[in-house]
Amino acid sequence: MLGKATAFFVEIFERWMPDSFVVAVVLTLLTFGLSVTAAGYGPGETLLAWGGGFWGLLTFTNQIVLTLIFGYAVALTPLVNRLLKWIAAKPRTPTGAYLLVAFIGGITALFSWGLSLVAGAIMARFTGAECLRRDVPVHYPLLVASGFSGFVIWHQGLSSSVGLTIATPGHFLEARIGLVPFAETIFTPWNLGVALAVLLTLPILMSRLHPKDGRIEPFPHEDRSSALSESGDAAQSPTSPAQRLESERWLNWLIVAAGCYYLFMEFAVRGTGLNLNLLNFTFLMLGLALTSSPMHYVNLIVGAAKVAAPFLLQYPFYAGIAGVMAASGLAEMVVQGFVAIGDAESMSLWAFLSAALLNFFIPSGGGQWAVQGPIIMDAANAVGADVAEVAMAVMLGDQWTNLVHPLVTIPVVAIAGLHVRQILGFCMVALLFTGVLFVAGILLL
Repeated sequence: MLGKATAFFVEIFERWMPDSFVVAVVLTLLTFGLSVTAAGYGPGETLLAWGGGFWGLLTFTNQIVLTLIFGYAVALTPLVNRLLKWIAAKPRTPTGAYLLVAFIGGITALFSWGLSLVAGAIMARFTGAECLRRDVPVHYPLLVASGFSGFVIWHQGLSSSVGLTIATPGHFLEARIGLVPFAETIFTPWNLGVALAVLLTLPILMSRLHPKDGRIEPFPHEDRSSALSESGDAAQSPTSPAQRLESERWLNWLIVAAGCYYLFMEFAVRGTGLNLNLLNFTFLMLGLALTSSPMHYVNLIVGAAKVAAPFLLQYPFYAGIAGVMAASGLAEMVVQGFVAIGDAESMSLWAFLSAALLNFFIPSGGGQWAVQGPIIMDAANAVGADVAEVAMAVMLGDQWTNLVHPLVTIPVVAIAGLHVRQILGFCMVALLFTGVLFVAGILLL
């Protein structure tokens, strides 16, 4: 039964899923049509809202691109490269390989969603190459999907954008809901229990999706000598004073020393929590520390930058969609359509479902909360629902449909060297499975 369902979804996505950029264009056109017809917003006004929102998430776009580049470059450094290969060589069976990469994707998601996207994809690639070398029959697209699947619990961890926002003094909804600390959201036994249930069971599910008909697609042979394996210093032997300066390791260490001082002050003295900027800064310092010269690191960054290009192209389109959704009132219509039938007991469920739908159009946790948060929190207050529980439901809905969102998979498939259509069939099965867990958890609230 599970095998037939998986084969069905794999065939559907492989046949009908276009490139993720085409999906962004189609969603843009759909949003334009809904804005004009359903929301009654004028065509000219809609276009202005689209263009005005196009660069609204530029800071976030740059942050995530740097996360991908810096994290990927760290994986290319000699020491980390060897460590990852050592870990990737541990599985002796396909089941063990799927379990390993899915668990790594999930556990890193609880610390940082950006780290999870990078770590899950890189581990899938290393493990796929090692399995090919050891003749372990692993289906590489499923291995990549397994590494990505753990991302589904990122909003339940330390980098939860909604959780961090509503716990920060002066946040834009403080007058309506006050401060909601992590103790009432992320660190509740309920949230930890749901996250643990997903973390322990989802890898098992992914391992059960291994093709039974012998149609195994291994790690591509031509990728054996890819950039992920070329972790040494690619610089030429210095022949001039300029080249000798470029090859000096002490330049790296001066910057690393300054960076370590800054990080110590931020974390130990100022008590700053982990955020995307500090994560990127840490990755940058780690990469410099693990390379032999400034040019060695530059060469690794150049090799890593290719994973960011598709993301740089597509994210502005989703920012434009978010601009239309907010200006035209489409986002409010979606949320109100769900919460209008809710009461204190059911509000969390409707918040979850509305967030899951809205995420397809606004695939940014913080961006979606800026649009949905005021509406859903007002509704929760009106019916006397627990605002912390409703906020958690929004987080679950937002993270849930990320599993099949083409934009979110861009860094994963770029690192893995696959097309998005090759993994989404398996991700769809993970979506249905985790949906059951999330809804069951919400009903227990």
